[in-house]
Amino acid sequence: MNLTERFMQALQSTEQQRDPAPLVELYTEDGTSENLTRETHRGHDGAQQFWTAYLGNFQDIRSEFTHHADGERLGVMEWVSRGTLKDGRPIEYRGVSIIEKDGERVAAFRTYYDSAAFVAPAADTNGA
Repeated sequence: MNLTERFMQALQSTEQQRDPAPLVELYTEDGTSENLTRETHRGHDGAQQFWTAYLGNFQDIRSEFTHHADGERLGVMEWVSRGTLKDGRPIEYRGVSIIEKDGERVAAFRTYYDSAAFVAPAADTNGA
């Protein structure tokens, strides 16, 4: 199994168990994690913080991978995630994640997704 496939499997395990350890184990000592906030988390502690914060957005979440590719230096994953936000609202959103590889370890993780899915719908002020 290549690193991209191991990463996908570790993410699904992390989501099911609500424990980021399977993902953190895949990172290099100075690996980075970054999402749309552009805040960079470094190292194993940073990966732990990044994935713990990710899980903290949801009551439950499950990612399904629709496409992936694994090259010598990069892995790319397209996905759809479905679940329930902390406030009880259902969520479904799509995105793409990229891993930069250092051998069989994650040197950098970046993810891009439809952040509009996280915005609560405006209250209906017309009484309808």
